[in-house]
Amino acid sequence: MSTPKIHESEYRLCLIVWEREPLSAVELAKLCRERLDWKRTTTYTVVKRLCERGILHNDDGIVTSLVSKGDAQQSEIDELVVKRFEGSLPAFIAAFTRSRKLSDMELDEVQSMIDRIRRGEIK
Repeated sequence: MSTPKIHESEYRLCLIVWEREPLSAVELAKLCRERLDWKRTTTYTVVKRLCERGILHNDDGIVTSLVSKGDAQQSEIDELVVKRFEGSLPAFIAAFTRSRKLSDMELDEVQSMIDRIRRGEIK
């Protein structure tokens, strides 16, 4: 099953849910008011839309996620690489590193991931 598309404003609400779940819809509306400057009705509309698409679940006013943050991020990266880089991960990495210098620590971390992939520890 593919992860449903989460649009930018929806993603910002999901970040709050992932950070605090389970949480009441009332608490979520309060947090969205504080962090996103949303009205209560906006929060409830977005929650309803995300529930209808199988991203969130609202059980008697308690909101939880059905899609993890990691799965949502993976889906976005996959879509980006396919759409903008013709499916080429090396092209994506080349574009990313042209505009941002990686620290020695980041390079070591990437190398460690590559080594673990080669050993079959990461699929």
